[in-house]
Amino acid sequence: MEEGTSLDKLFPGRRALVEEVAAQGAMRRRLQDLGFIPGAQVECLGKSPMGDPKAYRVRGAVVALRGRDACLIRVRPI
Repeated sequence: MEEGTSLDKLFPGRRALVEEVAAQGAMRRRLQDLGFIPGAQVECLGKSPMGDPKAYRVRGAVVALRGRDACLIRVRPI
């Protein structure tokens, strides 16, 4: 089993399971409302030409997150 990492380190085409949302307050609530909850499967779909933001599929929705927000989500690659 691979070690956990942060979502911003996930390469396009790779999938992972959300382990923890380390954000606080309104940002934590926003990420959870978008579907980033423990146990949810997330897939990195691609990144912008400059590398930030990246697009992720989580719970059937496509969401773009900046690296500074994605690094707050701990995942375990699958």
